[in-house]
Amino acid sequence: MNEPSHSSTIAGWREWVGLPELGVPWIKAKLDTGAQTSSLHAFDIEEIRADGGDRVRFGVQPWQHNDADAVVVELPVLDRRSVRSSSGHTEERIVVLLDVALLGRTLAVEVTLTNRDSMGFRMLIGREALQQGFLVDSARSFVGGRAPRAVRQQNRDVAPAV
Repeated sequence: MNEPSHSSTIAGWREWVGLPELGVPWIKAKLDTGAQTSSLHAFDIEEIRADGGDRVRFGVQPWQHNDADAVVVELPVLDRRSVRSSSGHTEERIVVLLDVALLGRTLAVEVTLTNRDSMGFRMLIGREALQQGFLVDSARSFVGGRAPRAVRQQNRDVAPAV
């Protein structure tokens, strides 16, 4: 069995993370040791086949139930994977490589793109990412702090997306 490193960072089961290369400073993520891969809520996913390699264009909606701060990005396709959800449903997903800012560290993380509208978190951080030096304390939340209150309040005040 692998013993944790003495330099492991303690994280809560949910944390605010950033996606700096996407221009998303705050997105609420569930740290899920039961999931192998990380996933991100994405909409309007469009594959682009080009001579330089496959790319994907998609929207990211960082706030639940509204489109404040939504961004559209384009990234290279890293892979395609068949992923089984916790409900047992299997889905073919596009995988991209993203920088994820978590607890003062920036990690390169393989992330699958899927519609997470029905989920409580816009992003899920799985074991592959957490193995980069994190221990999850299931009794703690937001160890790294919360998104600034003004930002959270501003996005509660915006009318929900239709």
